[in-house]
Amino acid sequence: METLKAELAAAHKPLGRSPRIHPLWLRITHWLNAFAALIMMFSGWRIYDASPVFPSIVIPPAITLGGWLGGALQWHFAAMWLLVFNGVVYLGLNLASGRFASRFLPLSPRAVLNDLAAALKGKLDHGDLRHYNAVQKLAYLVVIVDLIVLVLSGLAIWKSVQFPLLRELMGGYDNARIVHFCAMSVMAAFVVVHVAMVALVPRSLLTMLRGR
Repeated sequence: METLKAELAAAHKPLGRSPRIHPLWLRITHWLNAFAALIMMFSGWRIYDASPVFPSIVIPPAITLGGWLGGALQWHFAAMWLLVFNGVVYLGLNLASGRFASRFLPLSPRAVLNDLAAALKGKLDHGDLRHYNAVQKLAYLVVIVDLIVLVLSGLAIWKSVQFPLLRELMGGYDNARIVHFCAMSVMAAFVVVHVAMVALVPRSLLTMLRGR
């Protein structure tokens, strides 16, 4: 009888607000990172076209930013400061709040393979957006490392004389450009896949806008 009363009370209890998935600081830094990364990517393509690392690969001017080399460099450097400082805040708050460990760890190769197989079959569960699956964890960790590589290789290109050790760690100036281009390609691939996944699970966009 008591159990029945409890169930009836629960059924008539007004529904509360859905639990918060993304705090405000995360949403702000996420969108600032996305904005800065896209500006750097589009302007970087224009800079690349001025002196291609791979002559057979040329980026169509229509999808570049800056109009000319000088303009592209201005966009690139302006977005660079936003990306670096906002990225430091994003990573620092993730670590300090414990969110990094709770959202991205633990992670195992077996879990990645299992979730990847489920994703390819269209059976990967997206019911609870508070928890990342193993494929998401790996993708986000890869893109964090990739952003760090982008910044370091960019410094080796921009300030090659001031950072000789960094330049040598990259294998020299020319190799630093190759590393930068490859890291950019990884970022571009991540953006494409990320947008595709958001299109498949529209609720994930809403949670990044309103937090719930």
